[in-house]
Amino acid sequence: MPTQPLRIDIVSDVVCPWCVIGYRQLARALEATGMAHEIHWHPFELNPDMAAEGQNMREHIMEKYGSTPEQSEESRIRMADLGAELGFEFRWSEDMRMHNTFDVHQLLHWAESQGRMHDLKQALFAAHFTHRRNLSDQTVLAEIAGEIGLDRTEALAVLDEQRFAAEVRAAETHWLRQGIRGVPAMIFDKRHLVTGAQGVENYTRILEQLAEMRG
Repeated sequence: MPTQPLRIDIVSDVVCPWCVIGYRQLARALEATGMAHEIHWHPFELNPDMAAEGQNMREHIMEKYGSTPEQSEESRIRMADLGAELGFEFRWSEDMRMHNTFDVHQLLHWAESQGRMHDLKQALFAAHFTHRRNLSDQTVLAEIAGEIGLDRTEALAVLDEQRFAAEVRAAETHWLRQGIRGVPAMIFDKRHLVTGAQGVENYTRILEQLAEMRG
């Protein structure tokens, strides 16, 4: 009998730079191994208590993690270099802001019903890190949805009505109860948890080990 595709559940937030780096590294490894797979994205809010207007990103990182301006800059350079290797552009600026992403996750939930969650997730990563768009603004989020071919008017209605608030809260709670406290968190075949951006080589080894275990 043919082996079922490898199920990969990814818990992440679109304002998490390591989430896009980790996903891109995993995608390279999947391409290298040729393993059949299916990816399922799940919500996680890095800043669930953040106000709607957001906060300056560097200020936020320094407050949250106690990093110095020099450490913050070194981290940005490192992430930009990793992104460039993976075909993703981080365009850092001093006025970049961190956002509350509850609306983002509701929009992604809706996009899943259209079979477009993955595409919207990638568009939102780029919107935030490359184009520095305001993900706290419902109109901007609806525009991003429209740009990938989703119904902009319906997207705006979903956000205005907070149509999937309960579903997103339930999903976030589920993963917190599973012990997920940081992202990216990747669960392979519903059994094997890998956290953080592991690098292409490590992901390749993980996939090869999983292939052996699956026979």
